[in-house]
Amino acid sequence: MIEKEYTYQVGKEKKIERLIMDDHVNINHMILPKGEQLHEHFSDANIYMIVISGAVSLILNDQKVQRYPKGAILNIPNKTKMNVSNNDDEVVELFVVKAPAPTN
Repeated sequence: MIEKEYTYQVGKEKKIERLIMDDHVNINHMILPKGEQLHEHFSDANIYMIVISGAVSLILNDQKVQRYPKGAILNIPNKTKMNVSNNDDEVVELFVVKAPAPTN
């Protein structure tokens, strides 16, 4: 077989999975129930965030909080301060694509 299959978990519990980590791209899968968040951090690559359920709340650098619902695809530049959370009742599920992959 030429292709390589990757799988991700489904559920409603908080989960952060590193699915693909190679020289070209990193892909993470995240599930955030209501009230859950990631620790404040700076992006380490050019990021594409794909919201597949719920609505993610983001504070980037010193901007006000923005809410992005299912179907949103966001591009976040490298070295951007990020606060990622779920402030809604519905569970947030998203994929985070780092391309090109970070070199650290």
